[in-house]
Amino acid sequence: MEYSYFPGCTLKNKAQELDTCGRISAEALGFHLEEIPEWQCCGGTYPLAEDEIATKLASVRALAAARDAGHDLLTLCSACFNVIKQVNEDMKHDKDICFRANNYLKLDEPYTGTVQVVHFLQVLRDTIGWDTVRQAVKEPLSGLKIGAYYGCLLLRPSKVMQFDDPEDPTIMEDFIKALGAEPIIYSLRNECCGAYLTLENKEIAQRRSGKVLESAQDMGVDFLITACPLCQYNLTQNALSKQTPVYYFTLLLAHALGLKEMKGVSTNG
Repeated sequence: MEYSYFPGCTLKNKAQELDTCGRISAEALGFHLEEIPEWQCCGGTYPLAEDEIATKLASVRALAAARDAGHDLLTLCSACFNVIKQVNEDMKHDKDICFRANNYLKLDEPYTGTVQVVHFLQVLRDTIGWDTVRQAVKEPLSGLKIGAYYGCLLLRPSKVMQFDDPEDPTIMEDFIKALGAEPIIYSLRNECCGAYLTLENKEIAQRRSGKVLESAQDMGVDFLITACPLCQYNLTQNALSKQTPVYYFTLLLAHALGLKEMKGVSTNG
């Protein structure tokens, strides 16, 4: 089973662990991530201006490359998933955007939003299945209390993302259970951490990320997991309360599959 893979810029520098652990875990679970050749940055933020085209072209190129390869397009990064999926909806439903994007790109075959955009976690849930993940675990994470941090980009806008229930998601908790650990529910797990305000108003980013960590700490988590490099940075670098580690979910998966050591984490498994 093969997917066209859009890693995104951050996974090539600050978030290499999210990328490398995802790739080796995918191979262990029976699917392959084929990186799209000559991909470009998706922009990291979906442009809300209705007449904005230029910042959507990189996503359209990636989608067209996946179409030409005959695959669904898979991402690991929450921001890339959010941007590319929303641009794909534009290409599918907005005739003006679709016309102007294709007019710029001059593709051999115009792109019209036909590719399925999926996140790595959705492949685990919907294609591989939690039972298969559970059976592949070699290092159960027994005894660990883990909080899932969804943030906002995976879940919203919910009608477009169709990732999970935006108010009461379960996919990351089911992931944690499949690895043998105990998922901890806390109130701010699907609230924005304020990472996009880091440059404009760092105080707000510090306050919001601090509240997320305090909410998780109050429920007794050992650590948090996330799929978002921006959230991981904000929660570990900007939050004033930093006692709670935040790891990429793929590191947790690779560790449980016996593919990579996770330093500082001990289990009862």
